[in-house]
Amino acid sequence: MALIVQAYTFLQQYAVSWMEAVPKKNSGAIRLGVLSTAQINPAAAFHPAETHPDVILYAIASRDAASAQKTAKQYKFQKSYGSYQALLDDPEVDAVYVSTPNGMHYEWAHKALKAGKHVLLEKPFTSNGEEARKLVETAQQTGKVLEEAFHWQFHPAAHAWREIIDSGKYGPIIATDSRMTASPGVPHGDIRWQYDLAGGSFMDCTYALSFTRYALHAETPVKVLSAVARPYEKDERVDAGMHTTLLFKDKRGDIVQSRVYTDLARSWVSGFIPRAWEFPAIEVETDKAVIYFYNAMMPHLYHYISVTEKATGKTTVKKQYKGGPKWGDVETSGGKGGRPSWSTYRYQMEAFVDRIKGKEPACWVPNEDSIAQMESIDAVYEHSGLGKRPSRSLEE
Repeated sequence: MALIVQAYTFLQQYAVSWMEAVPKKNSGAIRLGVLSTAQINPAAAFHPAETHPDVILYAIASRDAASAQKTAKQYKFQKSYGSYQALLDDPEVDAVYVSTPNGMHYEWAHKALKAGKHVLLEKPFTSNGEEARKLVETAQQTGKVLEEAFHWQFHPAAHAWREIIDSGKYGPIIATDSRMTASPGVPHGDIRWQYDLAGGSFMDCTYALSFTRYALHAETPVKVLSAVARPYEKDERVDAGMHTTLLFKDKRGDIVQSRVYTDLARSWVSGFIPRAWEFPAIEVETDKAVIYFYNAMMPHLYHYISVTEKATGKTTVKKQYKGGPKWGDVETSGGKGGRPSWSTYRYQMEAFVDRIKGKEPACWVPNEDSIAQMESIDAVYEHSGLGKRPSRSLEE
């Protein structure tokens, strides 16, 4: 279950940072600024930056100056600011990590790019496809690196999984089925329930759609066959759960039916047992096998890739915590192929720094893919009758 996976990741990253010495920072290291004091920051940015010799935790900003000061002291940032704009006005900041609420992603990523900063932007990329296109245009105009933080795609397990699918050994893909749920559910009052901040299960659990599109090398769906939302009890404009069935064109040009299920308030078994075992996962059925990726969201904690052959019923299991198809021959800041202790976020930071430094990263989420992801989300929301998430700001 998503919230439990996140909690485990926070603990794992604290343990790793405690056991591994902070490396000496190189001359010319990137000075990182962080917009917001969100709960995800330590795992997603602070600890990955601590262990990278080419990243310095330079500045953090919050609309609450005291919160920024407290976080800066705890994680040894050099500066703190009581506003996001003040951080962006600091000429010493080279790059920013934006972890504001969904509905504020476009505004502050846009302002950061305009201020001459490289941007690592939390998922979902923006509130909708229109914002995504405009943000990518801004990145192209400014010549700065813009990357959506779909951290799971940077992990060796994701690459090993797709290599099995792409090998052709098990025939063409027939169907996919992915899910991401929260049980116990996200508490009332959380920003993920706020319509004006682009809340909703299909926005926050966007990983499930990402698993699907990644497996298929797909762009936007050819057709939305069905999209049924379960409205949030306190605001019917927001989806507590979403069941959708889509038709995608895979890399072979074949049409594949894909089911995607997201839920921010998954029911408990018999009313009192949370479904803690439901880690984000995807099943890919091919002509000859069923290929299952368990805990695709945060495979650094634990994962397995199982392949069950239809003709024999035999199941083989594979795990990949370092190296693999994309990182295997790469000399990283932690050695060849990375380290087994590295989280998805740490691999992501490695790639982000490489791109800023002018190197070709081992893997990357193209901006065009982020646009297609948001346009796919829009299509599902439109079909469900809820309508795509609104824009708060579309600055020129």
